[in-house]
Amino acid sequence: MRVVIAEDSVLLRAGVQSLLSDVGIETAAAVSNGDDLLVAIREHRPDLVIADVRMPPTFTDEGLRAALAARKEIPGLPVLVVSQYVEGSYAVDLIAEGTSGVGYLLKERVADVADFLEAVRRVAGGGSAIDPDVVAQMLARSRRDPLDALTARETEVLGLMAQGLSNAAIAKQLVVTQGAVENHISNIFSKLGLEASRDENRRIRAVLTYLDSTAVRA
Repeated sequence: MRVVIAEDSVLLRAGVQSLLSDVGIETAAAVSNGDDLLVAIREHRPDLVIADVRMPPTFTDEGLRAALAARKEIPGLPVLVVSQYVEGSYAVDLIAEGTSGVGYLLKERVADVADFLEAVRRVAGGGSAIDPDVVAQMLARSRRDPLDALTARETEVLGLMAQGLSNAAIAKQLVVTQGAVENHISNIFSKLGLEASRDENRRIRAVLTYLDSTAVRA
């Protein structure tokens, strides 16, 4: 696997590069700003992009905008975004066109090596990795009637779905049967007016698209 890293902090950039190298993942380029990120992506066509949201010169959303632009140029390009803070609007922008090959993690999650590497592999493989705190904030921002119709357990299952967990993983975490999880998911899609699918990425996309539309109107 070859990655391009975009992070303005020299120490963090070097740390991530070293961490990936230890498990056999090659860093094709490591840059410090959005413009250089786009150049590196076009040159190296990596298997994954790891980008900070806030980078020079304004330290607002340069990394995210570069990642979005890259995905438009290279449809399906896996992108794992990291941020110091929970910035729900940025997460919505990133996943608005689908969660296949998309991740959004808080930087504190990078400190957990096992979790970070799992997210890297999952996103590079076309899956998704959305930080639980980001999902929780997006759920909290959504206050329209469809979500209010969900039970507490259905809301919990919805949050785990949005993190990219499979039915089996949700069942294990909640200590319930997989059949119970499938029933909850069926009820969720029914109450939200969304068509159920066995494709977990499509389920996540439907959930987050809904959260996007409600957040915009709220």
